[in-house]
Amino acid sequence: MKRIVASNKLKIINDPVYGFVKIPFDLIFDLLQHRYFQRLRGIKQLGLTSMVYPGAMHNRFQHAVGAMHLMGQAVSVLRSKGVDITEEESKAVHMAILLHDIGHGPFSHVLEHSVVGGVSHEEISVMFMERLNVAFDRQLDLAIQIFKNSYSKKFLHQLVSSQLDMDRLDYLRRDSFFTGVTEGTIGSDRIIKMLHVFNDQLVVESKGIYSIEKFLIARRLMYWQVYLHKTAVVAETILVSVLKRAKYLSHRGERLFATPHLSFFLENDICGEDFKRDVGVLDKFSLLDDGDIMSAIKIWTQHDDFVLSTLSKAIMNRDLFHIELQKEPFDKRRTKRIEKKVSEELGLHNEEVAYFVNTKSIQNHAYSLTDEKINILFSGGVLKDISKASDILNVSVLSKNVRKNVLIYPKSIRNWAQEV
Repeated sequence: MKRIVASNKLKIINDPVYGFVKIPFDLIFDLLQHRYFQRLRGIKQLGLTSMVYPGAMHNRFQHAVGAMHLMGQAVSVLRSKGVDITEEESKAVHMAILLHDIGHGPFSHVLEHSVVGGVSHEEISVMFMERLNVAFDRQLDLAIQIFKNSYSKKFLHQLVSSQLDMDRLDYLRRDSFFTGVTEGTIGSDRIIKMLHVFNDQLVVESKGIYSIEKFLIARRLMYWQVYLHKTAVVAETILVSVLKRAKYLSHRGERLFATPHLSFFLENDICGEDFKRDVGVLDKFSLLDDGDIMSAIKIWTQHDDFVLSTLSKAIMNRDLFHIELQKEPFDKRRTKRIEKKVSEELGLHNEEVAYFVNTKSIQNHAYSLTDEKINILFSGGVLKDISKASDILNVSVLSKNVRKNVLIYPKSIRNWAQEV
């Protein structure tokens, strides 16, 4: 008789942030092994931010596993406080957080602004989940309900997506670790230990208020020091311009070097409806990662098209453009003069100038007063929003939508532009 050996799927992953992370369910292991999820190894968590912080080379695979680990801690803490979470719900909420970013394309949001239109990574994540649900005999039904906030226990969705979810707790701590920006360090263990559920809402016990204050301040600092760092903004802007130019040339019949799946998105105007109408679109998307983009850009540095080759060289050689930031909108007359100067210097046609001179705004707020609140639970069942409960935080400042206007142009005219 042939001996059947059961495979051990409850593996342990050694994570640089948390140490040993245990895979809690067999199905989680199977999802981790699926090619849709393995693709996340090839997508950097912070895109081109490594041009500013060289250590920021971690990927979305690591982040998803880390968020799943924190979810395990949260479920354990809530159960210890008498919150009813069944084994099926625990498995489902673990899957929901594990797969929350599975719809991200190369360099995170870059594809959403250049090659694929009218569909967010959250929508694509749901498409991947539904495809996996079929592959795994409907075992993701509950996870999808939790992810889409259609399940009766709303606090489970809040653990996945809210202003104090496991996603944010992991990426703040992880991004701080890999960039070396210590201001972003948060006490995720302490925050999770202070979580509770009250009237089906995820809340924080009053003892944890100081950890929440630190969390909000860290979030604000990380956005302006890392996520919206001016050099990272320039690099991403150029990358978007590269892909837009490649798409423009492809539409004119140019045969650009690219992997077959990248060529598909360059040559066709793909939007959300195309994903729904043609199952092959999601299959092609599932083959894309950062490597497709960077290998193409490396070859495009030698292309005959001046715009494409120049922008590609800027990325490959980290020869980035100059950036100005200010609160007020930039004077349109000055911007027009800069566009004219760039056009003359580089010998560009009118429609090509937009690839080299870019104006836009960037914005962020650390805490939203309109989304689901972070509620602090005091004795006697009294709930207070953190903006009311904190006696040291100026939450009106943290919740203010800080907007900065950006003007980007080649460094070769920087001195001239400063005098205009």
